[in-house]
Amino acid sequence: MAGKITGAFGAKGKPGGEAIAERLTELAGGIKSSATSERGLEARLKYLTNSPAGYQAMERAGISVTPRTLIAWLSGDRDPNKANRGRIDSAYADLRRRNVAKSLKKRLSNNGRGTRVEVHPVNQGSVPSPRQRPLDVRKVNVRPSQWDRLVDLWSAGDMDGMNAEWEDIAEDTLGSEWGAYTSVSAIGFGA
Repeated sequence: MAGKITGAFGAKGKPGGEAIAERLTELAGGIKSSATSERGLEARLKYLTNSPAGYQAMERAGISVTPRTLIAWLSGDRDPNKANRGRIDSAYADLRRRNVAKSLKKRLSNNGRGTRVEVHPVNQGSVPSPRQRPLDVRKVNVRPSQWDRLVDLWSAGDMDGMNAEWEDIAEDTLGSEWGAYTSVSAIGFGA
């Protein structure tokens, strides 16, 4: 994720697609233990080696080890180096997103009605008073077809696509002020 951005006058926020990706990741759940812990590493390896899709995720993440090394990692006889731990964590996140995408789409479509989201504007606390804009928390409904595209982009790890999709949604739903909400402090929704 790209992280926080700062505007020309000090407003702090992040692109809207990134805020949605963070919330989708929270909703997806998953292993809480860090990939650097023994427990977290073991859980990730078991998840990844439980299906052909897991092996494909490892390949996409750049993990290319012999079966003997993988068995040693699984048994705890050998620990992956720092770079491979990072790749294992990336492969796990990739597989988890792909596995929960269908469920998230169904939950967010809300029987064809879509899901209401709260759009929290950028934090203007450090913007000089005469430069601050009056921006309120806005509530908009995101349609099922838009959720499908957002979840597909999130599942593929396409942050640029998510940001572009959010800009389209903002333009469609927020009227003339849509540009003020392309970067936000948060976008909240449940599923």
